[in-house]
Amino acid sequence: MDPNRILYLANNDVERAGVDMKTIIDALDAAYRLKGQGQVEMPSKIGIHTRTNALIHAMPAYIRSTGAAGMKWIGAYPENYRFHVPQISGLIVLNDEQTGLPYCIMDCRWITAKRTGAKTAVAAGFFARKNAASVGILGCGVQGRSNLEALCGRFTIRRVHAYDIDNDTVRRYAQEMSARCGVEVIVVNEPADSVRRMDIVVTAGPIIKEPSPVIENEWFEPGAFAAPVDFDSYWKPQTLNGADLFVTDDVKQMFYYQSIGYFRHIPTREQVHDLGDVAIQKAPRRSHESQRIIAMNLGLAMDDMAVAPLVYNAAKDKGLGIWLDR
Repeated sequence: MDPNRILYLANNDVERAGVDMKTIIDALDAAYRLKGQGQVEMPSKIGIHTRTNALIHAMPAYIRSTGAAGMKWIGAYPENYRFHVPQISGLIVLNDEQTGLPYCIMDCRWITAKRTGAKTAVAAGFFARKNAASVGILGCGVQGRSNLEALCGRFTIRRVHAYDIDNDTVRRYAQEMSARCGVEVIVVNEPADSVRRMDIVVTAGPIIKEPSPVIENEWFEPGAFAAPVDFDSYWKPQTLNGADLFVTDDVKQMFYYQSIGYFRHIPTREQVHDLGDVAIQKAPRRSHESQRIIAMNLGLAMDDMAVAPLVYNAAKDKGLGIWLDR
């Protein structure tokens, strides 16, 4: 770390750093074991809300054993497509654990997308059936892409059913992801067709405080694993509560969200397990083939702190970014 300068990495620099999905998955695998061992300091997110269904959150975390410390300042504005700007935007700041000095500021979009998909793959490693070969994707934007990319890196996926409310979006998705992942992506016209007979289901629409969910309990097959990246936006209460096992990446934060108006129909605190506890085998994993399991991960600052230092080191080695004087 240079005490007199800060490295700034634009979104293009972050992407060009070249940290691959397998490396990100491995980093999150390790991070959740550390979380389960009590090696992570991470207060609940705090935020402001300037528009309905929009948020700007502060997300600090410190992973003690790796020395990764910092904060993500992220905005999520679902209506930004109207202005032709990204729905997700923000910055990650990395701080030196010894002095507290910030040493890197980077755009957060690429990391947010990749680490979210990678965490679905981490959870699927614990909860999906080992021979899982089909994936249903509902919502074919950035997260629909990163989640499928990560799952294809961990499982032998042979068939994908993709649904989106926008026909052009889902057609582009099918072409792109078929080529990228080498898997058949079938466009379907109804949400049910991306849930029924699927081994893994990912819902990746916008996060909405007052959702109009559509996924019926009978659609969710015995033995299936689901990752609702968009919280409960797609999932009816009886479907969420009908799961045999319900997991989140941080129980404390899930019920904080409930206190501010989200997650009105999730299982009780006693029925929700923490992914960090699962990683160290303190909480249950899949125990039989017919279990229906939901891992509703919220997205944690810890995830960003697991990945951002990897990007910083790779970018610095490649001479990317701009150095700023303090």
